[in-house]
Amino acid sequence: MADSTTPTTTESVKSAIADAAQTVTDEAKALFGGSKPSSTAATTTTTEEPKSIAEAAPAGESKKTEDTASSEKPSTAAAAEGGNDDDKAVEEEADVHFEPVIKLDKAVEVTTNEESEEVVFKMRAKLFRFVQESNEWKERGTGDVKFLKHKDNSRTRLVMRRDKTLKVCANHYIVPDMSLSPNVGSDRSWVYATAADVSEGEATAETLAIRFANSDNANAFKDAFEQAQKDNAAALKA
Repeated sequence: MADSTTPTTTESVKSAIADAAQTVTDEAKALFGGSKPSSTAATTTTTEEPKSIAEAAPAGESKKTEDTASSEKPSTAAAAEGGNDDDKAVEEEADVHFEPVIKLDKAVEVTTNEESEEVVFKMRAKLFRFVQESNEWKERGTGDVKFLKHKDNSRTRLVMRRDKTLKVCANHYIVPDMSLSPNVGSDRSWVYATAADVSEGEATAETLAIRFANSDNANAFKDAFEQAQKDNAAALKA
């Protein structure tokens, strides 16, 4: 009885040891890569939430978002500048009206002391004045020379004003003792002396030379000058 029972027990022990060893081997393979990860681990990995929005978005999308934000800033600035331009335009177009401090009821009349005279001769010319200190001729002005005859006493005077400024450069009566002399070397200018020219405010003796555009104008001036001398001589006798 003892001999038949011993081998059977030994074989049972060996079989149990082999089964235990196989179980340990299978478990080791499962733990150290011998099998695929469990579904629970995969679920944990895929369901982990990102730390920030930038980490969750792809690199391309993140860059695009930054570029879009930076491009929106100039547009906002341009819109602000455009608003400033509109405000400036409104200010420039504003109709500002100021009331005058002094109101003039009527226009101011400018007198020339020629209102009581009539023009009997008028022609454009250039006037020169002889300066004895330097022994030379100096230009006095260019403009219209006029003979003005007074409506009441019939006396005629010569008046000449400069162009643009209208400043008087000759103002004297055409008296009978004056004489016109032709200028040396010119058939369009005359030289004469006056004892009382008041163009500067005070009566002064002057030697004047007057030049015209051509000889015809010079001769017309001579004729009108001599006629004025006759009229003044008759007015002085009256």
